[in-house]
Amino acid sequence: MDFALGALAFWPALALGSFVNVVAARVPLRRSVVSPRSACMSCGAELAWYDNVPVVSYLVLRGRCRSCGTRISPLYPAVELATAGLVAACFVAFGLSGKAAVAAFFCVVLVAITATDITHRIVPNRIVLPAAVLVLLAQTALHPSPEWALGALGASGFLFVAALAYPGGMGMGDVKLALLLGAMLGRLVAVGLMVGMLAGLVPSFFLLARHGSAARKMGIPFAPFLAFGAVVALFVGHVLLDAYLSTF
Repeated sequence: MDFALGALAFWPALALGSFVNVVAARVPLRRSVVSPRSACMSCGAELAWYDNVPVVSYLVLRGRCRSCGTRISPLYPAVELATAGLVAACFVAFGLSGKAAVAAFFCVVLVAITATDITHRIVPNRIVLPAAVLVLLAQTALHPSPEWALGALGASGFLFVAALAYPGGMGMGDVKLALLLGAMLGRLVAVGLMVGMLAGLVPSFFLLARHGSAARKMGIPFAPFLAFGAVVALFVGHVLLDAYLSTF
C-alpha cells in the first residue's frame, strides 16, 4: 500500500470535494456548475476566496455565513472530507494506476450522488448516466471482459424488479445508480448491493421502533446506502466474497 501517494492525492482531492459540493447543489436545480461564483444559499452574498477554503473556512466561520449568519450545513465539509479520503484511499489501495484513477472517479461520483439524494431526494440523470458510461468504457478498456456490462445490467435489473414490486421503497434513480455500481464492480456488485441493503435496514428499524406502522410512509434516501455498499465492495469486496464462498 502506497500511503505516501495517498497523502499526496488527499490535498488536491480536498479542493475537488469543494467542486463536488457545487455539483451537488446546482445540478438538481439545472444550474451551471461553472458560473456564477459560489454564494450563500440564503442571502445570495458571493463568497470570498478565504470563505471558500475546504473545511478550514467552515471551522473558522463556525458553520455560519459571514454575511447573514445563517447556519451552513455540515454536509459541506463532510462532502469535502469524504471526497478527499476516498480518493486518497484509492491510490493507497491501487497505487498509481488506471484502476486507481477509475476508482477515484467512481468514488467522487458516489459522493456527489449521496449529497444530492440527501438534500434533494434525487439521483440526477445528468450525473449518474454519463458516469456509468464512462466507467463501463474505462473498465472494459483496462480489463477487457463482458463482466462489467453484465454487472451493470444485472444490478440494475435486480433493483428494477425490486422497484416494480415495492415502488414506495425503491426509486428509478436507484436503478440507474445500480448501472454505475455494476459497471465498476462487475461480479462484486452483489457484495455492494447486499451491504447497502443491510445498511439501509438500520434506519428502517429505527423508524419502525419509533413510529410504528406509520414508518412505512416515511421514505429515506437509499442512494447513500448503495454508495456505502459500493465503497465496501470496491476495497474489500474480494475478501468478503471469498469468506462467504468458503463458508458455504
